[in-house]
Formats: sequence, C-alpha cells, structure tokens
Amino acid sequence: MASMLSSRLPHLPSNKSGIFPPSNCGSTALVHFTSKTRFKCSAGQTGFFTKLGRLLKEKAKSDVEKLFSGFSKTRDNLAVIDELLLYWNLSDTDRVLDELEEALLVADFGPKITIKIVESLREDIYAGEIKSGSEIKSALKKSILDLLTSKALNTELRLGFRKPAVIMIVGVNGGGKTTSLGKLANRLKRGGAKILLAAGDTFRAAASDQLEIWAERTGCEIVVAEKEKAKASSVLLQAVKRGKEEGFDIVLCDTSGRLHTNYSLMEELVACKKVVSKVVNGAPNEILLVLDGTTGLNMLPQAREFNDVVGVTGLILTKLDGSARGGCVVSVVDELGIPVKFVGVGEGVDDLQPFNAEEFVNAIFP
Repeated sequence: MASMLSSRLPHLPSNKSGIFPPSNCGSTALVHFTSKTRFKCSAGQTGFFTKLGRLLKEKAKSDVEKLFSGFSKTRDNLAVIDELLLYWNLSDTDRVLDELEEALLVADFGPKITIKIVESLREDIYAGEIKSGSEIKSALKKSILDLLTSKALNTELRLGFRKPAVIMIVGVNGGGKTTSLGKLANRLKRGGAKILLAAGDTFRAAASDQLEIWAERTGCEIVVAEKEKAKASSVLLQAVKRGKEEGFDIVLCDTSGRLHTNYSLMEELVACKKVVSKVVNGAPNEILLVLDGTTGLNMLPQAREFNDVVGVTGLILTKLDGSARGGCVVSVVDELGIPVKFVGVGEGVDDLQPFNAEEFVNAIFP
C-alpha cells in the first residue's frame, strides 16, 4: 500500500448549508445542547444552526424521559430523603440531617459537598428561614443546582467558526470512549452535520474495527491507519487535513485509552493536540474527557491529570444508568470546575444525552 493512511466508506455529499455560521457570527460560535436538544449560534440563530435546532427540538420529549430514566438507581437510593422529610418537625432536625448526610454520601456526592449542603440547611432551619419538609427539599435542590452552575456554566459544545471543528475524545481504558464518540457522531450527523471520524486509537487492536462499525452505522466517513504501530498524531493529522480539504463540518478524533499515570502516553496526547492545531487555527475546539460513572469519586484523580496535561474542556460521564452514584456528577464539577457536556444513560445509540443541570437535579430529586 502506497499510503500509510486510508479513508473508508463511500464519500458522502456535502451539506451545503454547512455547520458554521456566517462571518457575522463572530470569532466563536457556541453549539448549545439544552433540555430541548437545541443548537444555537450565540450571535444569532442563522442558517445551519436554525435548521439543526428545529430538527433536534422534535426529540425533546423522549430525550427528557431518557435522562430521567437513566438516573433511576441514584433516584431510588435518594428516595429515603422524601421519607425523612415527610413528617419532619423542628425537634427532629439533627437526626433528619444526619440521615440526609448519609444518603448523599452513599450517592457519592462526596464529603466536602455533603457537609456544605447539610450545614447550610441546618443554619437556615434554625434561623427560621425553612419551616417544612418540602422547603428543605426545595433548598436541597437549589443548593445542588447552584453548585453545578456556579463553576461550570458552559455545558454547550464550542465549535468555533472555522471548518472543520475538531473534537478530541480522551480517557482511560474501558470508560466507553469509542462508544461515546460513535453516539456523539450519530447525534451530530442526524442534526445534518457532515462528520469525519479519525481512528486515533492505534494501540488497541479492535479499536479501528469498532470505530468503522460506528462509521457505517451512522453514515459517517472515517480515516484509519493502514499499518500497525502508526502514530496517533499521524492519523489525526491526515484526518483534519482531509476534513479541511473536503469541507467536513466536524472531525471527531478517537484516541488510545491510557492510564493517567502513564507519562509517555499522556505526552502523546499533547502531540496529537499540537498537530491538529497546525492545520486549523484554534483546534482542537473541544477536548472531551470520558469518565466511567460507576467509579464514582475515584474518577477525580484521572480528571485532574488529564486536565493538567492537555486542558480538558468538557466531560462525558458514562454508564450512569448502571450506577447509584450519580452524585459524582456534582463532585467532579465542584472539584475541577470543568463542565459536564454529556451523560451516558443507556446502551442505545441515542442514550448519550446533553447534560442539563436543572433536569439532572429534577431526575434525582423528583
């Protein structure tokens, strides 16, 4: 084979409307995933973004239900709080708050956040500002919502204004990285974007095959390494070049899973980041870290290290439907100030949901 890299699957026709707004949209365009699954250009809903928003808005009802059902195990664990508050009275305050604290810890809210929430509630109760069990629950929900929104406001994808936008997906082995990339490709493709996948996981033998299945499943094109032991940076470079030359809207880059303690592999991510920036100024637009929600607070050291090395711009928390530890969503945002952009709440292709703080709080505290 003459070339080290090849592209597979037939070439798809270009989306004439394009994903990026016209020049009057300024230097940065934000793609907002809200509870209504809308996309919006921050400088005005024009062209492609308007069309994309209209198409994805039709899925709003089912998306909300998926998010609610995805947190059922965490919600069940926290149901004890309703029981505690049902017959609450002032003389029972300390006992009720102690049990509330235990429930939050079991759901992996973490000691720091749990103590902050409980002591704030205690202070307001004894000050006479909270006078009923329903008011305690409302104050609890508000405290959690404030924690989620005060440190990480930008839960929307930031895709800039140059074609192609480049999104790198990073994480440790087994976190659901390639699957999350495939589901994200599906969501963007169904919105009308022209997507190119880059199989940058050159270490795991089955990774390219897995991503090719996702490419075929979603109707996206893909760039893969033809030879073994190809450098991930070479694959990503070729993909971004092709994306720029052929007018792709977004290049989604898979990378090899790696332990956050492996220095040489972490440095490889830095090399990948540098090569794509040489092709498109400002790229990668997003570096999304995939974290396994079933690990709970154990994900924090991973997130800190990845952020220190490559500068993580957003989080994808997976497998939350199989975990009762949904409180880790709050912990990771509070500890790192990095926004959660998507949550995995099922095994289906549509089960990667845009994260919405208010809906998350309502899902675990209905």
